[in-house]
Amino acid sequence: MAPSMVPTDAPAPGRWRKGWWSGASRCTSPNFGPRPPGMEVSLVVLHSISLPPGVYGGDAIERLFSNRLDCAAHPYFARLAGLAVSAHFLLRRDGRPLQFVSCDQRAWHAGRSSWRGRDNCNDWSIGIELEGLEGDTFEPVQYLALAGLLQAIARRYPVTELVGHEHVAPGRKRDPGAGFDWVALGRQPGFPATITIAC
Repeated sequence: MAPSMVPTDAPAPGRWRKGWWSGASRCTSPNFGPRPPGMEVSLVVLHSISLPPGVYGGDAIERLFSNRLDCAAHPYFARLAGLAVSAHFLLRRDGRPLQFVSCDQRAWHAGRSSWRGRDNCNDWSIGIELEGLEGDTFEPVQYLALAGLLQAIARRYPVTELVGHEHVAPGRKRDPGAGFDWVALGRQPGFPATITIAC
């Protein structure tokens, strides 16, 4: 599937090369590091983001993840000055996927986090951002694209669980929030049977 096409059916799994998925446009972030030796990737953490909040379609997310955001361009951006963050993937409102960090590497998405008694979820997870406002609803095509991306991830990595940022950092984070329909995601064509929605 060409990165610019909007999926109309369960997306093809694509190919992997050194942790980069061919189904996504590449926008490399410098904000990553190595995973601990021997660490298996077994978790996907789902996030939501829009910059400024509720504004869609610009390039502010890419600029944030690549440390090129002009923090004077909008009053909200001032609070992001000096922030070095990333995710492995971003799914735009129209379902287009972008990849910022190789899934073989550790992206900086979950921050201080814990799941099932294990701290530092960045070490053993893949972070996926949905373009959207925390607590608001998401587009049907995003659910379809997310299911296809998860299918591709499950074919390459031993991922068994999917959670939200709100679940690994309760009280600190609330995304993707109440507007995200976990049940609808699980019913999408191509959603991998090997991944449990664990929240």
